[in-house]
Amino acid sequence: MAAGAIPAGYGADGVDQAKPVSYSGQGFSLLGEKGRFVLPPEFRKAVRDSGQGERVLCLAKHPRWKCLTGFGLGRVAQFEAELDREERIALERGTDFDREMRAAQLYGFAQVPFDDSGRFVLPERYFRLGGLSDAVYFQGGGLQFTLWNPEELAKMGAGWEDAQEACLDLAARARTGKGGK
Repeated sequence: MAAGAIPAGYGADGVDQAKPVSYSGQGFSLLGEKGRFVLPPEFRKAVRDSGQGERVLCLAKHPRWKCLTGFGLGRVAQFEAELDREERIALERGTDFDREMRAAQLYGFAQVPFDDSGRFVLPERYFRLGGLSDAVYFQGGGLQFTLWNPEELAKMGAGWEDAQEACLDLAARARTGKGGK
C-alpha cells in the first residue's frame, strides 16, 4: 500500500467505518419486570456490530405502518445516501419529495441502551407511536427491523402471512414459558 493510502473499510479520517448490517429472522418478547423488553440475541448482535460494539438500539416510528423500526448506530452513516436516492426516485417519477420531512423521520430516532442480556426500556412515546402494549414481535427487514404489537401485525394484509404465523408461534411459546426471545 502506498504511503498515505487509506486501507479499505476506513474513511478519509482513518477511522474504521461501520460495516453494513443485515437484520433477518424473527423474535418475540413479553414486557418483563421493571418494564423492559428483551432484544432477541440475533438482533442484539447485529445492533452491537453496527454500532461498533455499542449496546445502543436506535428506534423510530415506521413512516407507513403502525410499528417501530430498530437499527444500530452504523445505519446513520447511510441516511444521506438514502435521502439522495429517495429524492432521485421522486424526481424520476415526477412526485413530490419533502427532503426535510424525510430527514426528520430518519434522524428523529431515539437511542435506547440495552444490557448484555438485551433488556431495554422502551420510551413511553414509542408505546403509543408503535401501538405497543405488553408484547413485541421483531421482524427482520434488511437494513433495519420492525417491532410490532402482535394485534397490529395481524391487521396487515396479503404478504404478511409468514410474519403473522411466526408471531403467533413465538407468542404461544413465550406465554407458555417455552422460549421466544
